[in-house]
Amino acid sequence: MSTVDAVPAARQANMTAHAAPVDGHVEHAPADPQAILDIARTRLDATGGAYAGAVTPPQAWRLAHSGAAKLVDVRTTAEVHYVGRVPDALHAEWHGKDADSVARFLARLRQSVAADEVVLFLCRSGVRSHHAATVAREAGYGQAFNVLEGFEGQRNHAQQRGLIDGWRWHGLPWIQD
Repeated sequence: MSTVDAVPAARQANMTAHAAPVDGHVEHAPADPQAILDIARTRLDATGGAYAGAVTPPQAWRLAHSGAAKLVDVRTTAEVHYVGRVPDALHAEWHGKDADSVARFLARLRQSVAADEVVLFLCRSGVRSHHAATVAREAGYGQAFNVLEGFEGQRNHAQQRGLIDGWRWHGLPWIQD
């Protein structure tokens, strides 16, 4: 049984339009997928050139929702199940950089995403997805992007997630099994 996050329908409709409202904040970004990818590529300095670029959660939603990119959640199965997940996101767990873990990750990725497709990697905070995007790029995925902020976002001063940034903080669609 799935329940949809308590995002009002009017707010969900706006998320696919020009901007995603966030507790009174609005991220202004182009709705055109190519323009979003062009912006994402300007963030190469933040990636150290390890992958194609980085997108914000609202930009990732627009790209995935439009079919311009595939969203791959690299969190553990337990995180996806208990914390929540993005509807229709693919799942390929990232367990670290050891050879066996990388091989399993790439095998799962290859089952769902062709190397020439735009792929967006999402984790809890943007750290594991950074490593996943790096490995994917090294494996021939030239259009690998990291989703900044992750699903839950950064910790605040009280070590709590979800109060500063992240997919859920932006009010983007998610479900919990």
